[in-house]
Amino acid sequence: MSSPLGDFLRARRELITPPEVGLPPGTGMRRVPGLRREEVALLAGISAEYYLRLEQGRVDNPSVQVLDALAGALQLDPEGSAYLMALAAPRSRRRPPNRDQKVPPDLELLVQTVNVPTLVFNKYSEVVTANALARNLSPDLVPGVNRLLWLFTDRLATAYHPEWPSYTAAAVAHLRAQIGTDTEDERLHALVGELSLKSDRFRQLWARHDVKAFSRGSVLIRHPQAGDLELLVQKFAVVGSDRLEALMLHPKPGSRSAEGLALLASLVAEQHQ
Repeated sequence: MSSPLGDFLRARRELITPPEVGLPPGTGMRRVPGLRREEVALLAGISAEYYLRLEQGRVDNPSVQVLDALAGALQLDPEGSAYLMALAAPRSRRRPPNRDQKVPPDLELLVQTVNVPTLVFNKYSEVVTANALARNLSPDLVPGVNRLLWLFTDRLATAYHPEWPSYTAAAVAHLRAQIGTDTEDERLHALVGELSLKSDRFRQLWARHDVKAFSRGSVLIRHPQAGDLELLVQKFAVVGSDRLEALMLHPKPGSRSAEGLALLASLVAEQHQ
């Protein structure tokens, strides 16, 4: 028997070694790659039997104190701790999802007129709309493309993303953050199933249960004509939508990347003359 909470606890304890939490490595062969259940229970100050029941999904509504202790034992960051709390919360009656994925007209106007690569994508990483600069920057920024499927299954992905290992890890962690605790989402199951069949890398990352939403950072894109472009990332939730997000990519002023993006903009302008 398993549950989303149990799966998360199991995945996170398997990523931590005893020395990382101040425990002796012990003697003999270890059957698990990370912490044993009884070691997590010891660190959290709960009984091993109770922790086993938590992993097996046989505990309803564990206390906040227990969850806080588990978050500390598993070295979760604030976002991971909040995700743990959400998984353990009583399941409320679900509202039907908002199927309207249309971009508001004013946002569409902004996307098409701003002078940096800009796009909008949904919680399944499908690009809903993008401006010409974004469409010409990378194949995963084109409307209709699922960015995750492209990233994990297209041979061009590593060419456009030199930092592919870290980029893919961040993408999967962001998907978990976007979906949240909506583990009954059929479209999510279909997407995860397809990616798991097609990509060993995705299967490994998904099994980690990393959760990390980010609204800013940077990305390195290797464009065949404009060269290496290190662009700052800004993401914004689209209010009133079913988890649409707007993404803007912009260079530091005066940088080599700013020159490269200006070159790309001129090439795009020539295409439309």
